[in-house]
Amino acid sequence: MEIVIIGGGLTGLVTAFYLHKGGKRVRILEKSERLGGNIQTFNESGFIFESGPNTGSVSHPEVTELFNDLSPNCEMETASENSKRRLIWKNGRFHALPSGLIGGITTPLFTFPDKFRILGEPFRSKGTDPSESVAQLTRRRLGKSFLDYAVDPFISGIYAGDPDALVTRYALPKLYNLEQNHGSFIKGSIAKAKQTKTERDRLATKKVFSACGGLGQLTSALTKAIGMDNITLSAERIKVRPFENRWQLTYNTPGGEETIYASKVISTVGAYALADMLPFAGKEKMAAIVNLRYAPIVQIAVGIKDTQGIRFNAFGGLIPSCEKRRALGILFPSACFRGRAPEHGALLSFFIGGMKSSLASLTDDELIGLVEEEFHAMLRFPPDKSPDMIRIFRHPYAIPQYEKNSGERFAAVEHLQNLYPGLTLAGNIRDGISMADRILQAATIAKNMQGG
Repeated sequence: MEIVIIGGGLTGLVTAFYLHKGGKRVRILEKSERLGGNIQTFNESGFIFESGPNTGSVSHPEVTELFNDLSPNCEMETASENSKRRLIWKNGRFHALPSGLIGGITTPLFTFPDKFRILGEPFRSKGTDPSESVAQLTRRRLGKSFLDYAVDPFISGIYAGDPDALVTRYALPKLYNLEQNHGSFIKGSIAKAKQTKTERDRLATKKVFSACGGLGQLTSALTKAIGMDNITLSAERIKVRPFENRWQLTYNTPGGEETIYASKVISTVGAYALADMLPFAGKEKMAAIVNLRYAPIVQIAVGIKDTQGIRFNAFGGLIPSCEKRRALGILFPSACFRGRAPEHGALLSFFIGGMKSSLASLTDDELIGLVEEEFHAMLRFPPDKSPDMIRIFRHPYAIPQYEKNSGERFAAVEHLQNLYPGLTLAGNIRDGISMADRILQAATIAKNMQGG
């Protein structure tokens, strides 16, 4: 083979799609019986729901370009105007996160001193600690109430992580660069808004997206374009070794052990699988890569066929950790995208677990009890109303945490790639965790391998 890609999640599929489109001979090796990684869409009893990520952001032009390249087999769907409204739980109810000056002044989410403090944000000195955590940065520039009721729930929604452990430079590089390059968030945002944009730049709209019919349509369209003849499923215990200026890959399938050779190998698997897959690298070289921590997440899809007039006109609600509730957040997919629930119903997605909680280890019965409790207490459904559908999806390695050791990991990846030409370590171990980040990374790798 010319190029072998290990892992058939979004990164692997998009990389293979563009390489195949450019005329390269590509093979995907995927350990499971299906493609898409955590992305999987279900259609049941009038509900269309996801087992993994529900949405992405069109934060890079490559996202729009990918959907354009896949059309008409897959079409992007951007969320309705409702998705602009984000809710934060405080003192027993949800409040809208303010999006303007008046809302910022009147919201009960932030203390008056911190509201006043924001006026001085452009005049504060920029930070000098490159390892400053997201929590430290927020306290320093905005105040504790902004940390508790804006940044903490935001970090729960993106990373399911701990803002005291996540390092801003790695976890939120755009925010870090606003301060470092412009002196403040406000001045940086104003400067960015004034920058001249090309037509391609405008493809990055920052809108929330899915695919028409669910994100499974995206992975299905990619699979169709690549062709199943170029994909091996149920390829377990993959081992990669250098062999006479190329790469030898051995793996087990239901039919027995197989061996193939390739000029180049691209890994998109998680850090936890790399040491066994790359035995030639040695423990010392791999140590800085495999110590990446992952947030465990349980996503629970909840369907209501008739909400009896209760409406969810928002993207969803996030719960700050200081509020001591058991869910990280509740998304409202049917308020954002068409056809996700029956006409008078609703589809919800509960997220449980994360780095600051042990609740991901609850049994199914305990999780159902938790959801039913919050269904009534937080969403205000009457006691005699119960969900019509509950489906539980467990992800023990859901979201990598870009913490203080991330710089060492990025350097170790670069060192290993330089030491062994033809080997690429990709996936969410570097370059960001979002779907848009995965698409950008994949498109960039494919472009570089095609020589331009």
